[in-house]
Amino acid sequence: MTLIRSLARPMLSSMFVAGGIDEIRNAAALAPAAKPVTQRVAPLVESRIPSAVPLPSDTAGWVRADGALKVAAGLALATGRFPRVASLVLIGSLVPTTLTGHAFWKENDDQTKVLQRQQFFKNVSMAGGLLIAAVDVEPSARERMEIAARRVKRRV
Repeated sequence: MTLIRSLARPMLSSMFVAGGIDEIRNAAALAPAAKPVTQRVAPLVESRIPSAVPLPSDTAGWVRADGALKVAAGLALATGRFPRVASLVLIGSLVPTTLTGHAFWKENDDQTKVLQRQQFFKNVSMAGGLLIAAVDVEPSARERMEIAARRVKRRV
């Protein structure tokens, strides 16, 4: 992993690890805002997951599951383990969080609307960074040189 990737991935994932921990700790308080999304998402997940797999039974449980997913995928991205998969998982988790937590178009108070719009577009920006991380498949110049050197050694 290059120096840039070694720095950028933990920086990008830090928001998800911290946010996921917050979701796990404060699931009950976050559940009312998440309920409209979990009512739509839970049946979709339940229809695609084998019945032997235990799934949350209430909104707070789904919030905790989302938090755990963010922590796990965030740590995977930060450490360079499955960075593409981790990035896509984080994008998938970020969409409902953004739509429920930062629905600025529903706000009546101008100051609250501005703050929620900033948070909404911050999350859109984070999704953009995650997309870049998800498609970052090119080996670094050093890695390409090492691969070329191994090929030359095999031929000699």
